[in-house]
Amino acid sequence: MFLQIITPEKTVFNEEIDEILVPTDKGQIGILPHHINLVTSLTHGEMIIKANGKDRVLAVTGGFLEIKNNKVTILADYAEHAENINTQQALEAKNRAEEILKNKKDILPQEDLIRAQAELRRALLELNIAEGHTKRHNRSR
Repeated sequence: MFLQIITPEKTVFNEEIDEILVPTDKGQIGILPHHINLVTSLTHGEMIIKANGKDRVLAVTGGFLEIKNNKVTILADYAEHAENINTQQALEAKNRAEEILKNKKDILPQEDLIRAQAELRRALLELNIAEGHTKRHNRSR
């Protein structure tokens, strides 16, 4: 089956795959070739792509998934391969968001508070995915 993952910034993935595991609002689902047609929303979490005997892990923060005619299309708010996550930037974003939420949450406009909460969720997800990737990579050596 063919998988295409698109974010507002770029096409993240565009290849044939064997299986994909994705986080949805109803829980994680696995998709194999010839899956029935489906449209669902994605939540933040870990996405695992299986192809040619290898697993590729991505962080995703939401969006939509469509399966039609053995093609999976994901329009994601954000998606990044685990090995491309910059943990230093993620840690800085986490610290920045925590500082904003700790010291300024009573004076921030609602939209800035929501933005800081989203930045914190994304940074924590990136750190979690990157840490898991590092552990898996070290075990396979």
